Amino acid sequence: MEKPTVVVLFGATGDLAKRKLLPGLLHLHQAGLLQDSVIVGTSLEDLDSEGFVKLAHEACVEFGDDYTDESWAAFEPMLSYVPTGKGPEALAQEVYRVETELPGDIHDKRRLHYLSVPPRAALAVLKELSDANLVERARIIMEKPFGTDLESAKDLNARVHEVFDESQVFRIDHFLGKEAAQNILAFRFANGLFEPIWNRQFIDHIQIDVPETLGLEGRTKFYESTGAYRDMVVTHLMQVLAFTAMEPPTSLSPGPISDEKLKVFRSMQPLKPANVVRGQYSGYRGKEDVADDSDTETFVALKVEIDNWRWAGVPFYLRTGKKLAEGARIISIAFKEPPLTMFPEGSGVGTQGPDHLTFDLADQSRMSLSFYGKRPGPGMKLDKLSMQFATHDTANSGLVLEAYERLIHDAMRGDHTLFTTADGIEELWAKSMPLLDNPPPVRSYQPGSWGPNAIHQLIAPHAWRLPFERAWRTGATSHP
Repeated sequence: MEKPTVVVLFGATGDLAKRKLLPGLLHLHQAGLLQDSVIVGTSLEDLDSEGFVKLAHEACVEFGDDYTDESWAAFEPMLSYVPTGKGPEALAQEVYRVETELPGDIHDKRRLHYLSVPPRAALAVLKELSDANLVERARIIMEKPFGTDLESAKDLNARVHEVFDESQVFRIDHFLGKEAAQNILAFRFANGLFEPIWNRQFIDHIQIDVPETLGLEGRTKFYESTGAYRDMVVTHLMQVLAFTAMEPPTSLSPGPISDEKLKVFRSMQPLKPANVVRGQYSGYRGKEDVADDSDTETFVALKVEIDNWRWAGVPFYLRTGKKLAEGARIISIAFKEPPLTMFPEGSGVGTQGPDHLTFDLADQSRMSLSFYGKRPGPGMKLDKLSMQFATHDTANSGLVLEAYERLIHDAMRGDHTLFTTADGIEELWAKSMPLLDNPPPVRSYQPGSWGPNAIHQLIAPHAWRLPFERAWRTGATSHP
């Protein structure tokens, strides 16, 4: 922490605030990364500060990983609350009040506004911040989705820039806050073993797979205005794709990384509807706020082509959806197979697919490199083997921050490295317009499956890496 900060949490009584943001702020305070800071909550609920503290305490007890009474006792005095209904003047008055209690000169103090609100409410919050005169010395974190197409994204960016400069804006994508996502950069650019083969000469195809087992209970109204592509692909999977595909930046600082990500988006071919499979799980139609003939997709799989010198001819396959067989978040890099005719028939070589490098983006960051090796004993029999790494096996595993915690801390420090830019968002929507203007039909799939059968034609002659034929190793036996 460089400067004392007032964190203004809009939507402070909502689900995201209770599950992630309040417990995350408590953990940042425990880690010594939220010193000289205060938190002002605000939302539509007509609470006083005492009521908000009670709500925050219950959320931290239920959802905090390492809650203790001692840590809460130190954190509780940092909290206060102003109902939105009291108007921008009341919010400004509370921010000014708590700001004067922080140490240091007023010009050295920061404000961080976190908009944990539905997209339709974002503009109202911007107006409230402008009316309350809380823009100066401020940074603002905005939640996804950022627009629903190119026109709305441009309009939203223009409206944001009427109030905040682009340097003040942090468009959050919690996937990029995960330890494993940043490990992609370290793994690629710090090791002479992998960066020289990270290209079309050696890589056959790449999969970014984020299936979810949860349905859309309670979120159908939101989903009817977005769907899986707008909700997950533009905001999450494409950002992970950019980390995987970008050229080496001149430095690991925000400007150069954003520049290289934008180059990836500009090199992408416009999305062809023929390269997209849309699905909807059986039973979605007819639910609350869902029409009987709704064609909103709860599943999407697509092939992305990047037409540059590094990736031309290497397809990127993206998949995500609700009510699928398993929940996972993986990046799987399939390497090209060498000539195999030298091996005798029945040796087993090539029967379990190509060599893979797999990044698991789940909360326990893991990586696996799978390859063929000789089975001990007579003859030439080959098995698929793997080398694995897991963050929780290292001496520093206790220092891992949850994704939202890392991103809040980065925004406090003004570090844009893991955030998306206006140019990047608009470029992605531009490449998405052929799909959005002419979407393929929605295909039905059964809850608990891996999506519509058409996904196998999409990826042929390859195969989806999930489900793994083996589980991640937890002891010393199994491996993917």
